[in-house]
Amino acid sequence: MKIPAPLAKVTRGGLTESIHRGHFAVVRPDGALLDSLGDPDFPTFLRSAAKPFQTVPVVEEGAAAHFGFTEPELAVMCGSHSGQDFHVEAVRSILTKAGVGVEALECGVHRPSHRPTAKALADRGEAPSPLHNNCSGKHAAMLALCAHKGWPVEGYIEPGNPVQLLIRRYVAECCGTTPDELGIGVDGCGVPVFRAPLRSVARGFASFAWPEGNPALSRERISAIRTLMRSCLDNPEMVAGDERICTEAMRAAPGRVIAKTGAEASYGIAFIDAGVGVAFKVEDGNMRALEPIVVELMLRMGTISEEEAAPLSRFRRVSIKNHRRETVGLIEAIIDWRGLDRPDKKR
Repeated sequence: MKIPAPLAKVTRGGLTESIHRGHFAVVRPDGALLDSLGDPDFPTFLRSAAKPFQTVPVVEEGAAAHFGFTEPELAVMCGSHSGQDFHVEAVRSILTKAGVGVEALECGVHRPSHRPTAKALADRGEAPSPLHNNCSGKHAAMLALCAHKGWPVEGYIEPGNPVQLLIRRYVAECCGTTPDELGIGVDGCGVPVFRAPLRSVARGFASFAWPEGNPALSRERISAIRTLMRSCLDNPEMVAGDERICTEAMRAAPGRVIAKTGAEASYGIAFIDAGVGVAFKVEDGNMRALEPIVVELMLRMGTISEEEAAPLSRFRRVSIKNHRRETVGLIEAIIDWRGLDRPDKKR
């Protein structure tokens, strides 16, 4: 295994206090590795970065057309939402269209990560429901697939359930590997979670940047991915939520990136114009390093200008505050990478 590369640093008083190291890969849809830092084959649990791939069968298997899911609803299936009201209503609508009750959700319950929404719930004396879980869109997608296929919804989160076996195959195919080669664990929301070499994760995101560039994808798969690309690009607020890096990065570069976070500091980005995918993993799993790295990668790829990056300044250099609310340090990216020479995806 190659030595992890420095990706972000924490400073205090202008002096370095901590370094977050990790791995990074840039890959074309055909699987060609264009560049890397650290180990491009680092075994990486995708966590929620897998959600776009997990949603592909909803479209390709016909559930989306059968139930009439809208683009915002498809986007929230691909996302890790903040529990804002429009997220909750989208997930509720998915379940209603599929004829499945909220009680079927097995994702568990947590407070909305969107603080104003969490406060409003508390002020009304209401408890959060499974709909507020950041993974409820993905779970609603799985339940919709079960309903469409005629499979029982009970136990849909189990690894041997037909819907999970189907999703595992789709994830593997998107990433250019096989189901047997994927490592399997249990995610925070209870469903199977997949581990793959980092370059395979990047290839999956490359296929969401330029699906036609992946010779292994069928016309049906390309069409399904294009539908999800359009859904996410046109509805970035559904992929995460207000004031979160995935959504704000996509807003800063409209139509140019699909950005998706995963727990334990895994991350994937589809760079549409370049037709490549980037995946990185902060080895210590610390999520605080993600935001500066994402913005820096977008700049190094030439996807956004310095002017366009201005609205992302709070993510590019994250302030560290003490208990007196004074800024005492920063988190910044320190990627030793100058970017690609503006690759042309048509070559």
